Amino acid sequence: MKKIVAVALTLALSLAVLAGCSGGQDSETPSKTPEELSQLYSDAITQNGGEMAENNPPFTQVSEEDPMSSMILESMGLAQEDMTAFAISGSMMNVKAYGIAAVMPAQDKEQAVKDALQGFIDRQKSSFETYLVDQYAVAESARLETLSDGTVLMVMCEDQDTVFDAISASILGK
Repeated sequence: MKKIVAVALTLALSLAVLAGCSGGQDSETPSKTPEELSQLYSDAITQNGGEMAENNPPFTQVSEEDPMSSMILESMGLAQEDMTAFAISGSMMNVKAYGIAAVMPAQDKEQAVKDALQGFIDRQKSSFETYLVDQYAVAESARLETLSDGTVLMVMCEDQDTVFDAISASILGK
C-alpha cells in the first residue's frame, strides 16, 4: 500500500513539475524540457543571429567558468529565477547596440522578463543617443515580443526584422 501511495505521489509531483515547466506554451506545442528549450533557443540564435551571434555565441546557463554570462545577464536586467529556459547572445563591449534573448519565463514571470529586456533596450538607446546615431537607430528598432508558444524574444541588431523573423520561425518550427 505504501508503494502505491509513493508511486502515486511521485507521478503527481512529476506531472506538476512538467506543467510548471511548460510556461506559456499553447496546447499545440509539444512539451519540452528546459534543457531542450534552451538548446532550441541557442540553435535558433546561432543559426540566424548573423555575425554578431557568431562573435558572441549564445549561452544557456550562468556558470562560474564563464563569468561573462553572469555579467551579460545582469546587464540585461534578467534574473535567472525568472526564467525556465533561455539562450542569450550579448556583449559587454558597448560599441554596438546588440543583444538577442530567447526566454521561457518562469510561471507568472513574463512581465518581469519583458520589463527587464525593455529596460535593457531603453538603456542602450540612452547610451547611444548622443554619440553613435547609427547604433541609436538599431536600439530604437529593437523588437521585443511574446511568441505564440510563450517564448519572450528580444532582438536588437542590424536588420533586426529579418533576424527576429528567422529566429521566431526556427523556435516555432515554421
